[in-house]
Amino acid sequence: MAAGTATPAEEEYLESLFWLLEAGLPMTAANLARAMQLSAPTVSEMVGRLERDGYILRNSERTIAFTTTGRAHAERVVSRHRMIERFLTDVVGVPWDDVHEEAEHLEHAMTPRFEAYVRASVGDAATCPHGHPIRPGERIEGVPLADCAPGAKIQVLRLENEAEDLLHYLKDHGVEPGLAGRIHASDDEQVEVDFGAHLASITRSVAETVSVLADPSPPPRTALPEQLVLGRDRYGR
Repeated sequence: MAAGTATPAEEEYLESLFWLLEAGLPMTAANLARAMQLSAPTVSEMVGRLERDGYILRNSERTIAFTTTGRAHAERVVSRHRMIERFLTDVVGVPWDDVHEEAEHLEHAMTPRFEAYVRASVGDAATCPHGHPIRPGERIEGVPLADCAPGAKIQVLRLENEAEDLLHYLKDHGVEPGLAGRIHASDDEQVEVDFGAHLASITRSVAETVSVLADPSPPPRTALPEQLVLGRDRYGR
């Protein structure tokens, strides 16, 4: 298959691999299967296809790496997805916790003409509604909300896992990108953040998926693999 003609199924896998790369998680078939909630044989077959089509390489340990073509294609797909999310919230008025799945349906059906219209409509927007950069490479590194100590000042950067049920939970509890507050309390079960207008209390497992800027800041660390499986059906990017 010629470069640049990836099928919708291949693009889904390239998106998922790019999410693993951004999250600092190993790009392996096992993590990909966990992330996409698919069987190992199904993932293995598609990974082989991506390798044959020149989008990825695998070393002797079967760790996956993008080829130059594969990385560029993955970045285009991810950028388009996040741009559509921003368009849906800012122009169409879809709530931010509903746009991820809608963008999944739209991103593979866009004509170049409509994509140009969408890009013009979102203007200079830097992130999707969940805080992820529309232009790959402009990601601001944060730390998990779960690591922040009581009293720390925080600003929510992004919601790392975009599974729809998790986004609904965060919206219902008053946590969204851009909000600034202070850690009110934190224990093994809950993290409470005082955002001034409201006090948000979320479980520690969910707080693992929220990236923030913090002062004082805990040491940075790689995301937990468990973050991949918080969604009921499949995780988000």
